[in-house]
Amino acid sequence: MIRRIWIPKTSGGERGLGIPDVVDRWVQQAVLQVLSPHWEPTFHPSSHGFRPGRSCHTAIAEAKTYLADGYEWVVDLDLEKFFDRVHHQRLVARLETKVKDRRLIALIQRMLKAKVVMPEGVVVNTDEGVPQGGPLSPILSNIVLDELDRELARRGHRFVRYADDANIYVRSARAGHRVMASVVRFIEQQLRLKVNQTKSAVARPEERHFVGFSLRRNPEDGTVEVFLSKRSKDRIDAKIRELTPRAWGQSLSDCIAALNAYLHGWLNFFGTSCTEAAVRTLHNLDAHIRRRLRAVLLRQWKRRRFIVRRLIRMGARVHTAWRVVYEGRKALWALSHCGPVDTTLNKAYFTKRGLLSLEREYRVLQLVIAPAQMDLPLE
Repeated sequence: MIRRIWIPKTSGGERGLGIPDVVDRWVQQAVLQVLSPHWEPTFHPSSHGFRPGRSCHTAIAEAKTYLADGYEWVVDLDLEKFFDRVHHQRLVARLETKVKDRRLIALIQRMLKAKVVMPEGVVVNTDEGVPQGGPLSPILSNIVLDELDRELARRGHRFVRYADDANIYVRSARAGHRVMASVVRFIEQQLRLKVNQTKSAVARPEERHFVGFSLRRNPEDGTVEVFLSKRSKDRIDAKIRELTPRAWGQSLSDCIAALNAYLHGWLNFFGTSCTEAAVRTLHNLDAHIRRRLRAVLLRQWKRRRFIVRRLIRMGARVHTAWRVVYEGRKALWALSHCGPVDTTLNKAYFTKRGLLSLEREYRVLQLVIAPAQMDLPLE
């Protein structure tokens, strides 16, 4: 059996995961090791999800080449509840083209048909879909969608796919709408899957979210810029607010340590693919983090007279500090961006206390040799 749990999606709603028990997970891993050598070499080069040596970064690297070649419109396809809608008979038929051992096919069918225990304890049968959460689901999803990859390649499209998100790059909006209509028909009639019409669109790449990034071709010099998508920007803004609550009850060092742990991991993912176009965003994020920390400190200093005295001891002008802090009875958030606070609790103050600077670390990261996967041949 598989236990169903629900996790929130950043775009809204919930995603259902199917968590197998220890024995089933062990068996799935063994089956994966048998299937991978047969299927992995045959997958299309433009498929980047859940594959060794490939990642979101290689997907973005390939997408950049298409924009550089002048394909400045994207057909952004999103499959609705893909893992829940995979047609079992079609999947098994695909498996049988390379797997001749009927015992292995029967074992995979049993895994696909495994009953699901819902959070409230109800046990339900499974007639379609691949349980998302086990070791076997990534390769099964790629086997299903490899048929889409081959069809797009047969039609001569330039595309990049990561799991159930596919971007097809075309030269004009008119071509994009034509491609969208024909590919949707293929997906829904041949693959028996459903395209999410609300999340799919024909647009400029800078207007879309793809594996956390957006892309834009600079009209002046033709270079391709990679920067954070709006969804990624909103996500880190929310995380910063979560890590710097106004009512933080511990020391500033503890708050900075928690921030640094998150920012290091975040930058290691986004910093390797983003170009100079993202520097302004990183600069603004740094400034926003410092303001959040100023508000935390001001609240911990409590009374306004204590705030004034601390600012004066840190170098603020006496008259200015008293006037600004008491003038208009500003809220703490407004005080966190006033003159005496900005000049005393400045960038150097937080750098001395170990706060990571996204902009500075990004500059350092660009000097480091790119990971080997960034140089992966795409043809």
